[in-house]
Amino acid sequence: MITSSFQASVAVCALVILHVSALDTFIAAVYEHPVLRPKATETPVSRDDALLHMNKNIDILERAIQQAAAQGAQIIVTPEDALYGWKFTRETIFPYLEDIQDPRVAWIPCQDPHRFGDTPVQARLSCLAKNNSIYVLANIGDKKPCNSHKSTCPPNGYYQYNTNVVYDAKGQLVARYHKYNLYSEPQFDAPENPELVTFNTAFGKQWYLCTRFAQNIPL
Repeated sequence: MITSSFQASVAVCALVILHVSALDTFIAAVYEHPVLRPKATETPVSRDDALLHMNKNIDILERAIQQAAAQGAQIIVTPEDALYGWKFTRETIFPYLEDIQDPRVAWIPCQDPHRFGDTPVQARLSCLAKNNSIYVLANIGDKKPCNSHKSTCPPNGYYQYNTNVVYDAKGQLVARYHKYNLYSEPQFDAPENPELVTFNTAFGKQWYLCTRFAQNIPL
């Protein structure tokens, strides 16, 4: 998983902006796995069933995160749709979504999982980062209530976003990015304006967060 280079396609990317000297280095990991996908259905599953399914995929990510941290990685990038798969409708994806806060709230879900309602997935990702002292980049779904009288507000009263999140080595949410260029993703909405999201790391690098395919990422 951690090598001098990684030739693969990963749908969550973080491009690092480097200002380095010969001694200014870090170790990063990029991970991809065959995602466990739910059975095809046109009827939404329960929230409990959605969480059960996502936790199975997080179990896989947990092992990868632990392995990466044990090998000295300071940051790990995980795949797009890695928690629940793809091929959803707006209705069937909804039980998998959580309300993801603006990072400016300075929130560590692992320590305060109920601060913003039903957020067990965010709490678990935060704990994986905190317990392994590693930055974790993950892809999950965000839901944001909207005014039903607004012309762009969907019929169910929520905007639904394909979203990247980053938790630092203390488990704090430090970045959130809503994907703008959707590709065959009718379950999600594009944000009104494209976002430029960056975050800093404790090992002295600034990262640009996006959702696209990246290849031959130097580690």
